[in-house]
Amino acid sequence: MNVTVYGPLRSATGGKQVSVDFDGGTVGDAVDAFVAAYPRAKNHLYTAEGRLASSVRLVIDGESADLDDPCPAEASLSVHPAMRGG
Repeated sequence: MNVTVYGPLRSATGGKQVSVDFDGGTVGDAVDAFVAAYPRAKNHLYTAEGRLASSVRLVIDGESADLDDPCPAEASLSVHPAMRGG
């Protein structure tokens, strides 16, 4: 799966676009695979309680997606992390 990241996630991945091994499933499964491949991304995406931060935006093949939405292995995922500050 190709993953495009924005903002501070680039420091966790080393670049704007990365490849992640993913066999398909849900968007949540894709995010889990991304975090497994890039553990430093976790702090940018999840709350202290372990839930995906409400300001994180996930996009699959150009369409906004929820964690329970289906996600094929060949999809492209864009991850817009929680933004802090004002």
